[in-house]
Amino acid sequence: MEYRPQEVEKKWSRRWAESRAYEVRPDSGKPKYYALDMFPYPSGSGLHVGHWRGYTISDVWSRYKTLQGYEVLHPMGWDAFGLPAENAAIKLGIHPAVSTARNVANFKRQLQEIGAMYDWSREINTSDPAFYKWTQFFFVKMFERGLAYRKKMPINWCPSCKTGLANEEVVDGCCERCGTEVTKRVMDQWMLKITAYADRLTDDLDKLDWPDKVKRMQRNWIGRSRGARIFFLVAGHADARIEVFTTRPDTLYGATYMVLAPEHPLVDQITTEAQRDAVDAYVKETLKKSAVARQVVDKTKTGVFTGAYAEHPLTGQQIPIWIADYVLMEYGTGAIMAVPAHDERDFEFAQAFGLPIVQVVAPETNGAGDSGQGRESGSGGFDGSVDASGWTTAVESGSAEAAAGTAAAVTGLYTGPGRLINSGPYDGLTVEEGKRAIVAALAERGIGEETVTYRMRDWVFARQRYWGEPIPIIYCDQCGTVPVPVEDLPVRLPDVERYEPTGTGESPLAAIDSFVHTTCPKCGGPARRETDTMPQWAGSSWYFLRYPDPHNDREPFSREAANEWLPVDMYIGGVEHAVLHLLYARFFTKVIHDLGMIDFDEPFQHLFNQGMMTLNGAKMSKSKGNVVNPDDIIATAGTDALRMYELFVGPPEEDAEWNDNGLEGVSRFLGRLYRFFDQHVEHPAPSRPELVKLRHRFVAQLTERMESFRLNTAVSAFMEYLNALQGVAGNGIDRESLETLAVTLAPFAPHLGEELWERLGHTESVFTAEWPSYDEQWLRDDEVEVAVQVNGRIRARLTISADATQESAIAAAKSNPDVAPWLEGKTVVKEIFVPGRLVNLVVRD
Repeated sequence: MEYRPQEVEKKWSRRWAESRAYEVRPDSGKPKYYALDMFPYPSGSGLHVGHWRGYTISDVWSRYKTLQGYEVLHPMGWDAFGLPAENAAIKLGIHPAVSTARNVANFKRQLQEIGAMYDWSREINTSDPAFYKWTQFFFVKMFERGLAYRKKMPINWCPSCKTGLANEEVVDGCCERCGTEVTKRVMDQWMLKITAYADRLTDDLDKLDWPDKVKRMQRNWIGRSRGARIFFLVAGHADARIEVFTTRPDTLYGATYMVLAPEHPLVDQITTEAQRDAVDAYVKETLKKSAVARQVVDKTKTGVFTGAYAEHPLTGQQIPIWIADYVLMEYGTGAIMAVPAHDERDFEFAQAFGLPIVQVVAPETNGAGDSGQGRESGSGGFDGSVDASGWTTAVESGSAEAAAGTAAAVTGLYTGPGRLINSGPYDGLTVEEGKRAIVAALAERGIGEETVTYRMRDWVFARQRYWGEPIPIIYCDQCGTVPVPVEDLPVRLPDVERYEPTGTGESPLAAIDSFVHTTCPKCGGPARRETDTMPQWAGSSWYFLRYPDPHNDREPFSREAANEWLPVDMYIGGVEHAVLHLLYARFFTKVIHDLGMIDFDEPFQHLFNQGMMTLNGAKMSKSKGNVVNPDDIIATAGTDALRMYELFVGPPEEDAEWNDNGLEGVSRFLGRLYRFFDQHVEHPAPSRPELVKLRHRFVAQLTERMESFRLNTAVSAFMEYLNALQGVAGNGIDRESLETLAVTLAPFAPHLGEELWERLGHTESVFTAEWPSYDEQWLRDDEVEVAVQVNGRIRARLTISADATQESAIAAAKSNPDVAPWLEGKTVVKEIFVPGRLVNLVVRD
């Protein structure tokens, strides 16, 4: 009988839906297991075979855990709010609610065709008011705890999307979504204080079973650094001081100038009139650049002298204050003490503008006490002494040219370890000793302290767009900023005809009077609603908590249900979410834990990142025209063949190239397996040892490959097993071997697995069966090959019983015709037997 996959798959898809086969039964008494995909944004282009790969992997694993006896929660939903959906709707000229509903319906059809065991009774949608009511609830709770606040600040601005972006949404200086170069704009923005959780977000990575690459990416993004906070007074400005953070306080005596970010709030205050025009022009030009463009290592250094000077905190000497675009306001304090002898960027800047370079750390071999060693002669005739007055007096006139200095202590760049030089009382100390001593001196004077800082900044949590969760805040002239009471949630997104971004910095909601004007929940007076919406990451930061209790209208979820199922046992998705979604989800989970709503503070215990599917060496993309549509393949080869090919194509964590020939090969294999089964299912043979051995070895091998997540070689195991069975099929195949084949195949090809199981006479689903076990005794070989050595040189190889005794093995070796000649006329003085490996006979004349 020929295998007709379309008929078989249609039959079982209908049965699963009619019987609601994959709805979770919490009271089953089985141990619980939560397997989750990163839920998709439902784009208009639908799913391609690259998307299928991750969903297939998660479904195979979910079905495998089901057969191992777990009650598996494997839900699905839609990340429907946000910029991507709105931009797509604008292009089509329709409302995002309409396009989103249409896309969700198409995605759901395609995901059902995958044959995945999703519990559709728990389906969620982030744009559903029943869901985003609770997203708004968490914002209110964060506001009440001081974790949500409003701040005027320069933000990343996408001129095309016409909205603000978080740092994490800027890639290589461009908008992550549309690719437009990002600029800066100063605006009032809602922020979430993710930095309050920086230490926990860093330290708790150690307890997660995640890929090292992802953990490293998160650690780098958070960027925890231990160092010192140092304060520099500004000469002539009693109320101004510049705060810097440095990991190298030992180099403080080498600070020869300071640099502020052009957008630093002190720039306008301290700039002299003589330098005003130059500074203003430079600031204006800098704000057009992206953070990435400003950080390019090999670009020409630019900057402008402010005309102002800072007082060195330990020497009191005056050092010039510059602005330069390589210093960013969003990193550190927006100001640096420049130590050009020991920092590459400072060194290049100092060379470009003729600023002093004073070496304060020298290699041990250079002689720590010799301040003149390691220096080049200065172009301005600097005499090489420790006293730096030669260059400070050169800038007293206040001109930009004078600030550059004409007499500089020039040295080469040195960034290695050593001992302090040119550092007054700290000369001769090691770098680490110098750090401790100098920080202690600063702390004693109240002008510095040891501290920890972070690269990560608070999360910009507002977007000036329509399609998102309205931020539940009301502004009252009497009461100030007031959160919407929980009982009044959700604040519904109004249905409007025009929703295109304004480009003015205001959300389209600002033009809807009926939405904006409201009453204050505190005093009852007239008030205004916040018109910004939340970013696309808001709903996805907690959606996984909703699945265990998706229909709860009293709270986001019950504590009991969340604690029963979470943290997620297996979370599967692309590595591109390493910093964005995964970091935000961890932050939300920790906040919700601190609210007392859950007992755990990490959402995903195990993370697996699948590789991409490529075509012609490039990631599949509709815009590139290299997409393979799964609908076409299902119509010819069937779902199960596509599933198994997606797994067989290569290690699941690596990128893989699509190949039509490979798909055809897997399709032929399933047809061959079905025909083999059909030949033997009606009249199975009695069991015999060779079949038992093959079965136990297959199950052992397959189980090991499953547990190590080598799903590509797991598919290979089926091919190897079928070949082995066909090799011994002359005397028939026993029923247990056929049942083992049906059960183990079911996670990979669930429709075919169900069909084979039914043909064996079972009336229940194959997924009510158990994953087969194996017995170690059947894994041992009956016979083994051993080497026979005479005086350490191999003279023959013997095949003997695996449990042969020493006496029988040595006797067989001595009688072997290839060994006997080497024993003639010799005396065997020693006999060595290593079971399963060798016999060694030591002889002498």
